[in-house]
Amino acid sequence: MRIVEMSQHECSELLKRLYIGRLGCALDNQPHIVPVYFSYEADSIYIFSTVGKKIEWMRQNPKVCLQADEIVDGLEWLSVIVTGTYLELIEPQYEAQREHAQKRLAQYSQFWRIPLAERREQTSDLSIQTVFFRIDIESISGLRAMYEEEKTARSWRPS
Repeated sequence: MRIVEMSQHECSELLKRLYIGRLGCALDNQPHIVPVYFSYEADSIYIFSTVGKKIEWMRQNPKVCLQADEIVDGLEWLSVIVTGTYLELIEPQYEAQREHAQKRLAQYSQFWRIPLAERREQTSDLSIQTVFFRIDIESISGLRAMYEEEKTARSWRPS
């Protein structure tokens, strides 16, 4: 197996194909990572959530990262990490961007049902506050693992 860096173009193409990743945030030197649905654009990543630990933490420390990968098997995979800044798309200030985020995320069938249903189940509260936010991208990097081609051809030798 060989691991190589991915180009920015390769990272962008992977992020365009994927829609599930892991969002990382931190508060008081404690990391927190959760799976999320996302939609990627050149400078931004859009995400929908309900208010809870990750939103509360990102409101206090807006530095975040998103990791997304495509795994073929243990020896062939692609992985991208995006670092950036959390921006909550509150109304009315970000109404147009919030609508844009909702349209982008709507490409992924009923993206909103899982987090909303889980939060309602946990709290028995039907008035759960929802949040659309974006990550303003600061950097993108990626690695690709692939099978390594044999460097020398094996030759058959009689015994």
